[in-house]
Amino acid sequence: MLSVMNLSCDRGDRRLFSGVGFQLSAGTCLHLQGDNGVGKTSLLRQVSGLSPVSEGNVSWCGQPIADNESFRAERIYVGHDLAMKEDLSVMENLQTDAAIGGQTVHPETVLIALKSLGLKGREHLPFRVLSQGQKRRAALARLMTRRATLWILDEPVSALDVPAQAAVAKILEGHLDQGGMVLFTSHQPLPVPSTSLAAYRLKG
Repeated sequence: MLSVMNLSCDRGDRRLFSGVGFQLSAGTCLHLQGDNGVGKTSLLRQVSGLSPVSEGNVSWCGQPIADNESFRAERIYVGHDLAMKEDLSVMENLQTDAAIGGQTVHPETVLIALKSLGLKGREHLPFRVLSQGQKRRAALARLMTRRATLWILDEPVSALDVPAQAAVAKILEGHLDQGGMVLFTSHQPLPVPSTSLAAYRLKG
């Protein structure tokens, strides 16, 4: 379980938000909502362990996420910065990402993931030559090439066409069906099962 309790975030001398709290358990998905500039990305980065927490705490299976190797192995974060190397091929990027997470991914697994996201035949292209939509799809392919329980996604379908959005929604649905957890922001609706979907509105 992911537990967020009384979380606050400061940017300079301004407090973006405070008192944020929610929980995620197996098979559940939380849509983080809020106006532009309210701090949604900052919150996702705090929950991912990538940014410091001003107040409050985040725990994974009852343990704080700070210096928690188990948590880092169990979460994938895909943000606005796609964290892909421009000069590496798509295949090399995904294999490197898995290695950083302490895993090994077979090339065939990468090919299957890329095909499902409409990137068949682009596995050996340098990441830099892809369009913005293709880059985002390539980054999202790590959801299928790494084993992780918690997916934290910042605007996952931004710059994607309708077929690609549907492919991402199908991937999310499969993850939830297998007991995974998803925390995401999106200005566009994602057709995930309503039985597993909840919403939390962030206020400044």
